[in-house]
Parts: sequence; C-alpha cells; structure tokens
Amino acid sequence: MKKFTLKSWLDRWNIAVLLALLALALRGQGAPQDLRYRLNIATSRQTFNFVSWEIETLARKVALGILAPQRFMEEEERTRFVLDYLDQVRQAGELSDEINRAYSDPGITAPAETTREQQTAMAELRARMRRSGLVAEAILGEQVSIVLHQGGFGILAQILPPVSGTFTPLPYMLIVSPREVIQSVYQRPLVAGLTAAEQNTIEQNLETQFPDKSAYVTAIGGLATYPAMFLESNSIDWISDVIAHEWAHHYLTFYPLGFAYGQSDETRAMNETAASLVGEWAGQEVILRFYAAYLNRDKALPNALTSTTEEAGVGEVRFNSFDFNAEMHHTRVIVDQMLAEGKIKEAEWYMEAQRRYFVANGYPLRRLNQAYFAFHGAYDSSPAGGAAGEGVTSEDLTGKEPVGPTLRQVWALSATPHDFLRTIAPCTSLAALEAR
Repeated sequence: MKKFTLKSWLDRWNIAVLLALLALALRGQGAPQDLRYRLNIATSRQTFNFVSWEIETLARKVALGILAPQRFMEEEERTRFVLDYLDQVRQAGELSDEINRAYSDPGITAPAETTREQQTAMAELRARMRRSGLVAEAILGEQVSIVLHQGGFGILAQILPPVSGTFTPLPYMLIVSPREVIQSVYQRPLVAGLTAAEQNTIEQNLETQFPDKSAYVTAIGGLATYPAMFLESNSIDWISDVIAHEWAHHYLTFYPLGFAYGQSDETRAMNETAASLVGEWAGQEVILRFYAAYLNRDKALPNALTSTTEEAGVGEVRFNSFDFNAEMHHTRVIVDQMLAEGKIKEAEWYMEAQRRYFVANGYPLRRLNQAYFAFHGAYDSSPAGGAAGEGVTSEDLTGKEPVGPTLRQVWALSATPHDFLRTIAPCTSLAALEAR
C-alpha cells in the first residue's frame, strides 16, 4: 500500500487549489450566456493563455522546491536576499526608463547604438534576476506564512492553502458594464504588455459592437491563479501586501464567498474588500517582523483589530491638497445619482470632465467610465470610499448598504484575522452576513 506523507498530501492540495482557481479565473463574471459568448468571440485574439503560463511556472516552482536553497539561510540573510533582489528590480526599472527615453527622443537618430551599454547591462541583470527571483518569492511566501500563522491561520504550523506566487508579466483585465448602471457583467484576462493605444482600441471596438455597454481595460497588481501572479515591484510594502491579498482569495475559494465570486457585484466587493483588509494587515506585519530594522524610514503600525470609529481623516476639511479617494468617492456618488435618474449621457460627460480634473491634479487616468467604477469600486477597504461610492447597485438604486463599512466593522469586532475570514466566508451577501 502506498504511504501518504504530509508532503504528498500537500502536493495533492496544491493541485486541487490550482484546478479550482483556474476554473474561477476562466469563467464569465455574471454575463448572460449570449452576451458572454459574443464578448468571448470579440476578445478571443487578446485572451491570456493560462495553460502555457501554468505549465512553465509550475515547472520552475517544482525545480526550486527540490533544491530549496532558502532552507540553509539564517533569517537576516533571507531578509537581505529579498532586499537585494528588490534593488535589482529598481535597477532594471531605471535601465528600462533610460532605454525608453532614448527611443522616444526625436533628437536621437540611432537609439539602438546609443543604448547599447544599457541594453547589455539590462540583459545581464535580467539573467541574475531570473535566478534570484525564484528564491526571493519562496522567502517572501514563507515570511507571509509565518505572519498568517500568528493571525490564527494554519494547521500544525502549515498554512492551507500554502502561500505560493511568482513575479511575472501580468494579464490586463477587461471589464464590461452596462451604460445605464455601474455593474460588472463581464471580466476577462487579456494578454500582458498591452500599450495604452491597444487598450483604447479594444475598448472602442467593443463599445462599437455593444453600444449599450461600457468597456475598460486596465493593468492589475496581482491575480489569484495558483501560484498567484504578482507584478514586479521594488516596494517591499506593496509586495508583502499583495502576496497576502492574493492568498486570501485562495483561502476563500473553498467557501461560498470565494466560489460564488462572480455571482453579483456585492459578492465580488465583499471578497475583494476582505482580501484587501487581510493584505493590508499582513503586509504591515511582515514589514514589522522582518524588514523594519533594514529600512531607512518610519513604518506605521498595523491597524488594530479593535476600533474603526476614528477612520483616518474621514470628514476632515482638507486645504491645499488633492484627496484622490475623497474626490473619486464624490464622483462615484454623483454618477450613481445621474444614472439612477436615467441621465446616461450627462453622467458620461461628467465622468470625462472629472477625468480631466484628476489628470490636472497629477493622476493620469486614461479612462473614467461605468466599467472603471465597476472594477475599482469592488475594493472598498478604505474609509474614504474611493471608487466604491455609497453601495448603490442595480438591484436597489435607492441606496443599498455599502460593503466597506460593514466589513470593516466585522474586522474590528474579530479577535483575529482568521476569525474575520471565517465569519464572512460562508456569506455571499451582506444580508446573509448580518443574519449570522
């Protein structure tokens, strides 16, 4: 009889997680079958190939898992290794900027010759990063796992599902919303590396084919495939946050809140807001536990799981500063009101005027429309509201309760982050949560 070890059991768990997450990532997001089919056909050439990405990524992960060089490092050495890798990411970004500037400068007639030294340095740096990146990912995953265990997660010190992710070129996300109401009826991952011009073309083509729909294509910071996909960044604050954020999606996959992710905008907003709260908490804990001593700046303490009554600047009058979240929240509220009154064109004119206002204040928004709000409005962990508005939905245009304040209240009343997720995980609506 074959002996089942803990490792073999975890391998099977990893495969189960992978299959479940792939099914969720590839399915439609609440669109009627006919509309989903037509949108799938219209975007088929730009769709991200998850199968080839999974095969390549899992092969690299398995190879690293056999060697696991981080096992032989002391804690300080691990932290230094990650910070050195992030410095390589910073250097790569600077070299890329230098090369791009040369190719965009009309005064440089031979950009390839001009940037030969930078391109050689970039190739050598990328070769080193391919080797060190896998180890950095493994170390970060283990550090986040330690923090999650302190937050009440895991069985016998093993976090389930295991924390796993990789730095990779991320797909762009297509979101489609009806014009008459802000509601995500379709989402689809598109190929990585789309230019702004290509994003505009995709949006315009879809809106021409579907004149009653609003389309928006955007870059994303992470995606809860398995292993999770992370945008390459040199910010340890951002990376530690997004690793925990995507893991929270993995955790919720095996509960109604995760499995029914695309059931409604409210369900999706609950899922994303919960993941954001866990990510913000765990990200700060990782910094305090492993990196604070090596960073030359102050780091705010993590938000306590005790009170949300003093909600960081909400209601304060601010002078001589532009508050992006507050202004976006105001914009969303006005747009919701206009759409509820049937003033679709007026709402769209207003959004374009506001987009230009944001650009003038240093926020280069390429597009601001119903689909933009349908996507960004699901991330409602900020007390200022941001793109989430007041929780108005297509089911109840008179003012359905917003997701963010409710989930932040549950967070404040939870003894641990684990208790928080266990409380909300069985629920797919605020009504179900409040009935518990």
